[in-house]
Amino acid sequence: MTIILAGGIGRSGLGGQAWAYLQYLIGFRELGHDIYYLEDCGETSSVWDWDKEEWTQELDFPAAYVRDCLEPFGFKEKWIYRTTAESAGMSLEKLRAVCARADLLIMRAIPLWDWRAEYDLPRRRVFIDVDPGFTQFQIAAGDKDFANAIRRAERLFTLGQRFGAQDCPVPVNGWDWHATRPPVALSQWSFVEDDSATHFSSVMRWQGFDNVTFKGVSYGQKDIEFQQFMDLPRLSSQRFRIAMNGPDFLVEHGWEIVPGEIVTRTPLAYQRFIQQSRGEFGVARNCYVRTRGGWFSDRSVCYLASGRPVLVQDTGAGDWLPLGQGIVAFENLAGALAGLEKINANYGQHRRAARELAENYFGTDKVLPLLLDDAMK
Repeated sequence: MTIILAGGIGRSGLGGQAWAYLQYLIGFRELGHDIYYLEDCGETSSVWDWDKEEWTQELDFPAAYVRDCLEPFGFKEKWIYRTTAESAGMSLEKLRAVCARADLLIMRAIPLWDWRAEYDLPRRRVFIDVDPGFTQFQIAAGDKDFANAIRRAERLFTLGQRFGAQDCPVPVNGWDWHATRPPVALSQWSFVEDDSATHFSSVMRWQGFDNVTFKGVSYGQKDIEFQQFMDLPRLSSQRFRIAMNGPDFLVEHGWEIVPGEIVTRTPLAYQRFIQQSRGEFGVARNCYVRTRGGWFSDRSVCYLASGRPVLVQDTGAGDWLPLGQGIVAFENLAGALAGLEKINANYGQHRRAARELAENYFGTDKVLPLLLDDAMK
């Protein structure tokens, strides 16, 4: 099959987001498909230049970032970064030819806001929602532009695994959401033999975007949930390192904070940060916790594949994912402390279990064929 993946690597400019797309690109290629990357910014490209620390509408910075992320993995001449008037990477003529023969156009996380004639040419179009709850609340609140943008897809996927469950208040309102999982390209994320790492770590944003309100209930970001775990380093001998752009006061509570825009700038740097960690300590967005939609992180699967156990806040994922070995979930501070003790008491076993979970539940060879089968029905 010929597949086009549309996304936001250049507009992010950070290694974690690049990997979120690379998992699909590499995975589809390893399955034998002809895969291309498309980033369409609409009328103009407005991007934060991390090097100059300023906003830019020039294509040079984001296009070079996409190139440097994708071409080392063998995607030369298989990507395009475009606006209405300009483009970089493969030519527009080649893009249109690819669209004409494409079987599938996948929009991950970001709709193609400026819909162009060539995007009607692939046989099928799908949208993958990576912010379950936020997306559906936005639609329910009457965001017609967003709703119309994703209606261009014949099939809708989400990382929310529990929509429709009695304790999951996410409104579907007639929208047919199909569950999918975050994939990991196991060929690129190998089991790390070294077990001497000292820090549990995470890569996070204190506040990713605005909170949403539905039926009088506010659903928020990580800053809300993190409050109850603020003193974790003081109550444990375990060391913690977080890559983030966020408040300095976390240092006063014993957290080691490193600048996320530097230590995870490139795909290689992001991978190195994860694989040099002892495990992941993951606080979820308040929305994921309150809705219990069964969300699981595309970052966590990278830790698992590397043989790094994950200690993560409960979002209802235990309904579809075995917890207790490799993945330990917690609901409160006492649960987080108990989880740390459990992992550290039998670290080797948890490391092996983490890799097995990645192989059995998140490997691209498991996730992507199911996605394709469902997309092309």
